[in-house]
Amino acid sequence: MFEDLKFDCRYFRGHIPCIPNKLRNKVCGNCDEYSPVSKRILIIKLGAIGDVIRTTPLAVRFKKIYPECHITWLTHSPDVLPADLIDVILKFDFPSVYAVQHQIFDIAINLDKETEACSLLKDIDAKQKFGFTWQNSHIALATPQAEHKLITGLFDNISKTNTKNYLEEIFEICHLNFEGEPYVLNFNKALAEKWKVIKEKAGEKKAVGLNTGCGKRWQTRLWPDDYWLMLIEGLKQNNLFPVLLGGADEHEKNLVLEAASGAFYPGHYSLQEFISLTSNCDVIVTQVSMMMHIAMGLHKPLVLMNNIFNPHEFYLYNNGVILGPESGCDCYYGNTCKRERHCMLDLTPQKVLEQVIMLSK
Repeated sequence: MFEDLKFDCRYFRGHIPCIPNKLRNKVCGNCDEYSPVSKRILIIKLGAIGDVIRTTPLAVRFKKIYPECHITWLTHSPDVLPADLIDVILKFDFPSVYAVQHQIFDIAINLDKETEACSLLKDIDAKQKFGFTWQNSHIALATPQAEHKLITGLFDNISKTNTKNYLEEIFEICHLNFEGEPYVLNFNKALAEKWKVIKEKAGEKKAVGLNTGCGKRWQTRLWPDDYWLMLIEGLKQNNLFPVLLGGADEHEKNLVLEAASGAFYPGHYSLQEFISLTSNCDVIVTQVSMMMHIAMGLHKPLVLMNNIFNPHEFYLYNNGVILGPESGCDCYYGNTCKRERHCMLDLTPQKVLEQVIMLSK
């Protein structure tokens, strides 16, 4: 019996019944659903939630090149990855790291520059390695194609001249060309049904999701509260239904905005519920990139307010617009504003409103 086991089958799960066995009583010796793995691929992308989401087009491409491949993904944010595309999704912890260190891969990719991610790629047994590794106690390149991404991350003046978007960069690192592969997202349809209450409240109006915060890291991206109030009023005057969105950090702000404007605020919830809430909006407005990536994963038209980042970094799939302050910004990737007058004051509610109206048609 042991000699009949198909360890290279895509359905093999190591120590528990596979799906063909569980559902149809198939066993390896005479199974007609045996599907050998063509390539074993490891993706190390720990990063922030948005970073993980915007890396998923790479998995789409590998499944296209190698339809029978097996993808393992190691991350801090496993909840956003779709299990129907990624075969094994692992949270970055000791058991997971120990497990992948004792496997053999055909391709291993690390797209993070942190020491732990680079060191792990160095220790992985793989025929091909792409991205960032570790050598002589410092970050190193697995192949020369990772140089551009490393250098633009090290030097602001070079980063400012970059015209490649993130997807072009990571595909280049893997010796591929980006061809418009889509984001994919773990999406709970049952939760989305629950939040159809947004559409019910909106009636015939288009629901516009307003992501009012920007997290604690990038406070320089924050739009003034009175601008949100002016935008909400403009949306209502144009027969649009404003919906306030955010996490725990934005809860008090959104309660204040709700009380002052009458905009609908459903509250703050888990990440999966937040994604489901967003799925019931027709257009999204945000100043933070995590929401941008969720919106792209849900194929929602987007207005992205940007000041401190290189706008070329973002790719919106021809389904949105990036707006910046007319006065520009002096604090590239900065956490504190260098001006007496904050540049986000020069991105007016009227300008945002005009784009929302266009995208909602």
